[in-house]
Amino acid sequence: MYLEVVARRTFVSALAWPGLTRSGRDEPGALAALAAAGVRYRAAIGAAADGFAPPAGSSGFRVVERVPGNATTEFGAPGVAATSDSRAIDDPELDRLSGLLRACWAAFDAIAVLHAADVLRTGPRGGGRDLAAIVAHVDGADRAYLGALGGNLERMAGTDSTLALRSAFLAALRDRAHGMPPPPSRRRNPAWAPRYAIRRSAWHALDHAWEIEDRATG
Repeated sequence: MYLEVVARRTFVSALAWPGLTRSGRDEPGALAALAAAGVRYRAAIGAAADGFAPPAGSSGFRVVERVPGNATTEFGAPGVAATSDSRAIDDPELDRLSGLLRACWAAFDAIAVLHAADVLRTGPRGGGRDLAAIVAHVDGADRAYLGALGGNLERMAGTDSTLALRSAFLAALRDRAHGMPPPPSRRRNPAWAPRYAIRRSAWHALDHAWEIEDRATG
C-alpha cells in the first residue's frame, strides 16, 4: 500500500491491484475503507482477481510509502504517483496490470448497462450526475489520462468511441513501457508512468461503477 495525504483526506492504494484505492478522513479511516472494499473489488474484476484474497481487516496491510497529496487530492481524487511507479515495467507485468485495468473498465460498462433504466438517487440537495453524464465523465477523464500518457486518440482511429479511446490508452501504455517517448506534439509535460496511469484509470472506473450501484439501489 501507499498513502497520499493532505490535511483532511488520505488516499490508500494497493500497488499490485489497480482499482483498489479508497479514501478516508485520515490514515486509519482510509485503511479501513480499503479493507472493507476487498470483497467488492474481487467481485467486480471477476476472473482477473486470481490470486487476490480480500483482507479481513487493515491490520495486515504493509504501507511502503506516504506521499504528500496535492490539489487533486484535496478535490477528491488520487493525484500523486508512488515512487515505485517510476521503475521499469516488463511485458509480463504490463500485461497483468493492463488486464486488471480492462477488468475495471468492463465492470464499469456492465454496471452502466445493468442500471441503464434506473433513476439514480440524488443527494440531499438534489445533486449528482445522471447515468449518461457519469459515462461521459469517465470517458472524458480517460481522454485526459491518455493525453497525460503522451498518447493520441487520432493516431489510433478517427473516432471518439470508447473502444478506440481504450485501444489508444493501451497502445500508449505499451509505448511508454518500451521506452518510446511521446511524439513531439504530445511532449508538454513528463508523461505519466504506466503503473500510475493504469491505477488512476482503474480507480476512476470502479469508483464510478460503485457510485452507480449505490445510487441505483440505495
